[in-house]
Amino acid sequence: MKLDPFYLIVDSAAWIERLVPLGVNLVQLRIKTVDKAALRAEIRKAKALCAQHHCQLIVNDHWRLAIEEGCDFVHLGQEDLQSADLSRIRAAGLRLGLSTHDHAELETAMAARPDYIALGPIYPTILKKMKWAPQGVERISEWRRRVAPTPLVAIGGLNPDRLNGVFAAGAGCAAVVTDITLNADAEARTREWIEKTDRWR
Repeated sequence: MKLDPFYLIVDSAAWIERLVPLGVNLVQLRIKTVDKAALRAEIRKAKALCAQHHCQLIVNDHWRLAIEEGCDFVHLGQEDLQSADLSRIRAAGLRLGLSTHDHAELETAMAARPDYIALGPIYPTILKKMKWAPQGVERISEWRRRVAPTPLVAIGGLNPDRLNGVFAAGAGCAAVVTDITLNADAEARTREWIEKTDRWR
């Protein structure tokens, strides 16, 4: 399996409606605090928008709803992985992405036979407080050797100027949140990401 090298992460279907039509091929819907009915509505809208624009949708955390809504990809953090029913996820045909931050988490993740592995934070990030120090691009090369041929996603503090180093180190995909969502012109920044990742597409 090959992922698009540009992996956009947003927290609402409204962001998907704004940015996916620009040419985004891979997007994760990451919603943390919302009631189940509202979350289901967001997933449904996101799924319809992504289908319209031939974009791969990944649902973060909420694997039960992803199954119920007929989605085809879910991403889990380590805590969610511990409580997830992997046999149900696989039986439903969902592909699986997993977050990793250290060697122990990588071993746990690989035992679950994921469809891709994410490593982060590569650089300092303002998205959330992390107990892990920035990994640096050298860790990408180590993870690449350990997970091959499973696709490797780099995340955390990335911007267009850091992409060459990230991909040269062995990542197949670069994930981004705040570099786009906090940008004064999110549409222009998204187009820049699409253009800068084209050589790895």
